[in-house]
Amino acid sequence: QVHLVQSGGGAVQAGESLRLTCVGSDMYGGPYSIGWFRQKPGMERPEEREFVAGITRGGRTHYPSSAKGRFTVSRDTANPRNTVFLQIDALEPEDTALYFCNAEPRCRSNMCWNGNYWGQGAQVTVSS
Repeated sequence: QVHLVQSGGGAVQAGESLRLTCVGSDMYGGPYSIGWFRQKPGMERPEEREFVAGITRGGRTHYPSSAKGRFTVSRDTANPRNTVFLQIDALEPEDTALYFCNAEPRCRSNMCWNGNYWGQGAQVTVSS
C-alpha cells in the first residue's frame, strides 16, 4: 500500500504559476510511478477525474494533448524516489479544480489510467 501526501495549491491569478508536490511512502521506499489528475467543479465521481500528467518509475513523462505544454511533471532531484512535482504555468480559470496525485497508474502514449492509491487532494483556484 502506498501512502501519498500532497502539498501546494492555493488561490492564484490567471497567468501565474503553481507547483504541487506529492510525496509517497510504503515499505519499499519507491520509486513510484505517479499520475496527476484533477476533479473540476461539477465532477461528482472519482472516475470523472481528468488526467493531466504522469511520470513513470523510469522517468518517462506522459501528457494529454490538452496539457498544451503548460503542465510539467518531474521528480525532486533531492528525493527522486518518493517526491514528484506538478508545475502548472500560465494558469487559466478553467484550471480551477481539486488536484490529486495517484500512485502506480498505467501509462501509455499520452494517457495514464489511475492506480489504486490517491493523495488527499489540493485545491487550485484561479481567478481572472
